[in-house]
Amino acid sequence: MLKAPQPGQVKTRLGHDIGMVGAAWWMRHQIRALLRNISDPRWDLALAIAPDTAIRAPIWPAGLPRLAQGQGDLGTRMARALRQAPPGPTCLIGADIPALRRPHIARAFAALGRADAVFGPARDGGYWLIGLRHGGAVPASLFRNVRWSSPDALRDSIASLPGARIALVDTLADVDNAADLAAHRRLGFSR
Repeated sequence: MLKAPQPGQVKTRLGHDIGMVGAAWWMRHQIRALLRNISDPRWDLALAIAPDTAIRAPIWPAGLPRLAQGQGDLGTRMARALRQAPPGPTCLIGADIPALRRPHIARAFAALGRADAVFGPARDGGYWLIGLRHGGAVPASLFRNVRWSSPDALRDSIASLPGARIALVDTLADVDNAADLAAHRRLGFSR
């Protein structure tokens, strides 16, 4: 799940701290680093892009399939992306996780061997990954009544899958503001 790295359109909370151009610059470089860090022959990557008009922008790597996120809140857009996935295990990830690496993704796919859904918790109560055992088959209840951008987003998303076997994988931190960015840099993640 990606937003085009345009000033004032992406990472606006970070932009309030470091400037909108700086936040867009960081996101552009973070996306490039992320794709390098998670590319692996064990899975296929596709980019779910917002806004829809940015799908043809030359900033995206050639050769990766792109799909428009479409309209709606985050849950509506994620459910749409999951519905468009081929059958089989499917994971969606956020793009603002500097520490994300191939082993994190591999553990999520492995968890889908024994669970219906997997989440990668974020330290702020949200999550950096959601995966479903059966891509393309999205339960109608998924993402219903989720309080997005809150400490309850993960708990609410899990609750929207009653009766499902849920697995949790690595807890990672995203970058929402300058303090998050500084913490990642202290840990050695420059992007």
